Amino acid sequence: MVKKTVKDIYLAGGCFWGTEHYFKQIEGVVATEVGFANGNTVNPTYKEVYTDTTGFAETVHVKYNPEEVSLRFLLQMFFKAIDPTSLNKQGHDEGTRYRTGIYYSDTEDLPVIERVYAEEQQHYQQPLVVEKQPLENFYTAEEYHQDYLDKNPDGYCHLPLSLFQFAKQAKEKGIERRNQ
Repeated sequence: MVKKTVKDIYLAGGCFWGTEHYFKQIEGVVATEVGFANGNTVNPTYKEVYTDTTGFAETVHVKYNPEEVSLRFLLQMFFKAIDPTSLNKQGHDEGTRYRTGIYYSDTEDLPVIERVYAEEQQHYQQPLVVEKQPLENFYTAEEYHQDYLDKNPDGYCHLPLSLFQFAKQAKEKGIERRNQ
């Protein structure tokens, strides 16, 4: 039996509840996990991260099958779900924990990240503020944060519900740019 290949990318898109639910809709994503990336303490709690003193960003660990979906496509979808020019703010959520970022664990992913980032920059006059960094650390958030919108369908989310349907229907070829 041939083992399915799985790759990782870590994406910070504001509040991780909606960002996780969004990525779970995309064909080829095999698992998601919410947590905290690139901070300066060990094993932080949500309560600690919420103070904006730990340096962590709310982040979704996206595991995907590259035979079903490309990193390029996932990053293009990521940019449809964020305002890449908003520093430390997405929707009504403000603070450094809500900054946007692309954190990679495989340096071979960097050329794809750089290419998609440059293509996205062409759509904006102001500079993008999305971090592009190697993953320094990632700590899984408490269980009640995992699959939050599945457990709490009417729970808070900074993303519009239409975006989840868009993600579910999006296919690798011919995705259209969402108006922002």
